[in-house]
Amino acid sequence: MVEAFAVASGKGGTGKTTSTLALGMALAEEYDVTVVDADTGMANLLFHTGLADAKTTLHDLLVEGSGAAVEDAVYERFGLSVVPCGTSLGAFERADAERLRDVVADLAADADVLLLDSPAALGSKSAVLPVVLADRVVVVLQPTIPSVSDGLKVQEYAHSYGTGTAGVLFNKVHESENVDAIAEKCERYFDGPTLGTVPDADAARAARQAGEPLLAHAPDSAPAQAYRDAAAALDVRDGESDEVAERFRSAVIPDSP
Repeated sequence: MVEAFAVASGKGGTGKTTSTLALGMALAEEYDVTVVDADTGMANLLFHTGLADAKTTLHDLLVEGSGAAVEDAVYERFGLSVVPCGTSLGAFERADAERLRDVVADLAADADVLLLDSPAALGSKSAVLPVVLADRVVVVLQPTIPSVSDGLKVQEYAHSYGTGTAGVLFNKVHESENVDAIAEKCERYFDGPTLGTVPDADAARAARQAGEPLLAHAPDSAPAQAYRDAAAALDVRDGESDEVAERFRSAVIPDSP
């Protein structure tokens, strides 16, 4: 079985990478999980997982003629298989976004769950591709109207390419924010349920500074528990690896949103 989720938001600063890793670690208690940094232009998953010195990254897999094999870019960290992306502008410019189809297809053979940490904006082929490739999207929001508006744009684009909505995750929520009222409104517009509400806390910032996922750095913190609850609310569906892989390889890639 395998299902691919794109973790997306439509804007930066919502905590997509933190959320991707936290959901991944929580799901890894039951599933074989592979996390991919599909934000090829502004990658930072490697900094969250202690892989800043990784020899081979997703960029190498996306550059034709590099000679890198998919398994060379997969690292076992924190109970997950992690595929980081590099931060070189030159590598980004040389990378062929369309090659991500085959990379994800190969990864699908060895995972139950694929989590694609997606770019913040939908302004290029490389940015929209993770959403197009995924079975469903997890929309990470903050409880504000602009953030919800951006998330709806992600959902609209995802649906136009047959990608469903797995649910909405509110992140960095302050006590003063009336998240329940906004979540109730969101349920009218988003197809998936509200998976959870993650409070804003120093623990998440400390984890980023330490170069560790939140659930490894502060497993007993309130945000960590909120992510576990969200992962438990995420219904992972069975998919035949061969069929999913073939769908990835034959996916129609848009030139722009």
